[in-house]
Amino acid sequence: MSELSQNPLPIASSGSPDLTASAKSTEENVAETLPWLPCTVSLEIPLARFTIGDLSKLGKGSIVTTTCRHLSDIPLYVNSQLVGWAEFEVIDDRLAVRVTEIA
Repeated sequence: MSELSQNPLPIASSGSPDLTASAKSTEENVAETLPWLPCTVSLEIPLARFTIGDLSKLGKGSIVTTTCRHLSDIPLYVNSQLVGWAEFEVIDDRLAVRVTEIA
């Protein structure tokens, strides 16, 4: 018997499927059954007035000034979806990211 027929969609009071509950259930199932599935994690660092000309001048040792203040929260994305906010931290000689809030 297929998994779909074993787990039918919940029916809302209007008689139509409750897609929100189904989507949430599917997300939980994927996280539980495929914890090894790779994903892309990225941070978006805001830069003030950064141009193509600035990009072409970048080289080893270049310093790029951001609009972030020290320890300000930076958007954290997983597979291009905002999942929370984070801040940079230095641990020994490595740059790390501490999650400060989940979206």
